[in-house]
Amino acid sequence: MTGSPSTDDVVRAATEAYLRGESIDMSALAAELGLSRATLYRRVGNHEQLLGRVLADSTERTYRAVEAGVTGPPGLATTLVVVERFMHTVVTLTPLRQLATQDPALFAKVIMAPGEVETRATQLFTELLERNGLRFDVPAAAVAQAVVRIGDSFMYSQLLGGEPRLDDAVQVIGLLLATAK
Repeated sequence: MTGSPSTDDVVRAATEAYLRGESIDMSALAAELGLSRATLYRRVGNHEQLLGRVLADSTERTYRAVEAGVTGPPGLATTLVVVERFMHTVVTLTPLRQLATQDPALFAKVIMAPGEVETRATQLFTELLERNGLRFDVPAAAVAQAVVRIGDSFMYSQLLGGEPRLDDAVQVIGLLLATAK
């Protein structure tokens, strides 16, 4: 790497640590990249913000890979296939499961609270609804955010001592999306 590491370089290094199942240590990351901690924080924000960016990027990569593998005519059925496959893929991601086990409070805060992960997922699902011609009495973004929140509550129920209930999530999301005009 020539010159000072860019924000993308920082995110890439943090992503590599996440994918190895390691926690993202801001001091170690700064040292690895030859940055002061102050510069690192100016570039990417605090630990939660950096983790949010890493998880939002991971969400988008996972979503794009899932969507690319789904064929079918635009409509409700194709939309639900994407949603179902995405959720099934997410709950099997080893780094995400490790994060949820190692630091459930941080996991819940970054994944389930308003922030970059929710924003990115909502954007992706808004585009999915629009591409599949699903129209509602409310903005597509509001429906997409509801899809994300429903998915989160069913996918991450293990944080509360249960198991992911993906079939229930798909049924509830299907009921919501069936209101499309």
